[in-house]
Amino acid sequence: MKKPFGRKSKEAEKPKEDKTIPRERSLVDVDYNRKKLFKKGVNLMADEKLEEAIEIFEQALRIEPDNVETLMKIGYARFHLDEHAEALKVYDKILEIDVTNPEAWNLKGLVHYEQKNYAKALDSAQKAIESDPTYGMAWYNQACFLSLLNQVPEALESLKRSIEIDVKNARKSIRDKDFMNVRIEEGFKRIQEVVVLESVRQGYHTLGAIVWTTFLDKIDAETALKKLLEKGLIVQNEKRDGLSKIPIYDLADNIAEKIGKEKKGLFGITKKTLPKPVKNLKELSQAIQSVKEAIEEEDIDKTIEIFDVFIDPKKSGEQMIENFFDEHREIRLWKIRLKDRGVDYLIDNKEKMIVLFDNIEGTVTKKLRSEIS
Repeated sequence: MKKPFGRKSKEAEKPKEDKTIPRERSLVDVDYNRKKLFKKGVNLMADEKLEEAIEIFEQALRIEPDNVETLMKIGYARFHLDEHAEALKVYDKILEIDVTNPEAWNLKGLVHYEQKNYAKALDSAQKAIESDPTYGMAWYNQACFLSLLNQVPEALESLKRSIEIDVKNARKSIRDKDFMNVRIEEGFKRIQEVVVLESVRQGYHTLGAIVWTTFLDKIDAETALKKLLEKGLIVQNEKRDGLSKIPIYDLADNIAEKIGKEKKGLFGITKKTLPKPVKNLKELSQAIQSVKEAIEEEDIDKTIEIFDVFIDPKKSGEQMIENFFDEHREIRLWKIRLKDRGVDYLIDNKEKMIVLFDNIEGTVTKKLRSEIS
């Protein structure tokens, strides 16, 4: 079962100091006051001090009682303290404010799941999907609930849809005990093939990129690629990497033509072509310059936006995986941290980020000169 973050047991109660922001400042900027409390609560959650975080979030609610963002954090914390009844009350409060909030429905489903009330969990997951049909986590959780209710065909369909939205769900499903009821099914055995084909469809053409994006073991990915080649669904070519050649995989022409017409289900995107090496390197070089400027200016929104260039396979993601595997992983982590912790995290890690992109830039410049010459 997919959950927002790891579970934390209750800690012994300790005296808590009054963390309320002084009244004189609150008179100047009420919204600033709420945001300051919210940020403090998030930091406490990051340190797994959930009870203290709840206290701070409740102070923020006194300023704005219907703030969904704050209520959501309280629900998270209550859930991970095993305070299920209280967590449900919080999520119901959010849904009174916004009945179409997909995250609240999904998290309510997880509470019912922990209570082993799988029918209610399924109902909540379905409402999350109705609110947002592209919500991959809700599709995955729905598959889990359907499996636990022994609705095998429906579970497999939901699982395939979740994989279509987020290819990383493949490995989770293979190791997830909630799918014990469907593992003997042929459809489940083909999940690895489906997810590898989906990875190729999304623009990941090398074994290393496929392994990285699907989280499959290298042997499992190679086996799936072999089966897909035998079925004629993909083709294998080679590209030069320095003095050696590495295999690359793409959709077979007939499959690419077919899916270009049908545009549905797991096979809904037409064939992509790899960009020229020089063009790739120039785009990567330009992105490095842009992201360094954004980091220097401490522009968090722009930094997060440009990080996508290094992550998205439609941009420079695949090239990063092939040539800067560790750096690619670091950038993905930074993006998550920036979204969670904001500009303070950017300021604290500014120098480290600049050094990483300087190192990438040096390597890219050498490769670019080599290609041009």
